[in-house]
This record gives sequence, C-alpha cells and structure tokens, in this order.
Amino acid sequence: MTNGVHTDIVLPLKNELKDWTSFVNPADTKSGNTIANYVAFGWGDKGFYLETPTWEDLKFQTAFKALFFLSSTAMHVTFYKKLHENESCRKICITKMSYKMLTNYIESSFEKNGDFTKLIKGAAYSDNDLFYEAKGTYNLFRTCNTWANSGLKSANLKACLWTPFDKGIFYQYNN
Repeated sequence: MTNGVHTDIVLPLKNELKDWTSFVNPADTKSGNTIANYVAFGWGDKGFYLETPTWEDLKFQTAFKALFFLSSTAMHVTFYKKLHENESCRKICITKMSYKMLTNYIESSFEKNGDFTKLIKGAAYSDNDLFYEAKGTYNLFRTCNTWANSGLKSANLKACLWTPFDKGIFYQYNN
C-alpha cells in the first residue's frame, strides 16, 4: 500500500500462521476498535513521523536529520477493517513460507522490551493507528521504501535492486 510517497506492508491481522494482536493490538488505539481485519506496517524516521503529520509541517531540520543518519526510527502501525485493491493497494499472493519470512522480517524491525514491543505513548495520526520504537537508522540510502523492498526480498518476492521511492516497488506488481 502506498500514499504516493511511502510504502506500507499490509497483512491479515490474524490467520492460521500469525496472530499479530499479541504483538500489536488494535485495542491499544485511541478508538480501541478490535474489529480490524488487516494491519499495515510502515518503518521510517521517528522525527519525520512524529513531527510531520502533513507535508506542510515539514521542517528543514527534520528532513536533514532523517537524510543524514541523525535520528532514530519508528514503526507506524495502522489497522483496517477492509481494503480495496487499486493503484495504491496491491494484493500479492504468497506461499506460507514467504509469509513466515515476511512476518519474521517485520517483527525483527521492532525495538522490544523483552517479549513486548515498545509503544510510543500518545503518538498517532488517527483513531486506528499506533507508533512503536523501531530498530535501524533512516537515511538517504535506507528509506521507508527500501525497508519495504527489503521485506519483499527477505520473503523471496519480486523486489527492486534498490528503491528509495514507492514507484519501484509498485512497478514490480503491475497487473
């Protein structure tokens, strides 16, 4: 899924292979709504996520820190009841083995305190999303889209050699 700039990886919230609610729970959102069927994961620069809710809010200092290894990262998690396939949201059918590799990749991107993910208290864009501490450093060469692309690679799925933008990933899945 893309918003035109940033790519998220969206998975079923629960299936026979993985129940994400023990890891990231929609009950923890402002809405407390637990009827979600899908969960979207987006890794990125923490300062950018938390200080730039819209492009109009972008500050030079935030962008500079993000591009040049000077800040930490966060995982943006959004819960959806339903999704529609379109040019911004592509369905990819994968094997059970690829699914397990992808979920392992996503899970390993979270900063944890023991078995629990580190929730960033009070941080959200809407009633159905949350932010968590993440591992890694965002920079000019490792963007939200290279994170998503690397996730596809980790699961042996079609991916770009490297892509800082969402277009490269979506090009791989043109129908």
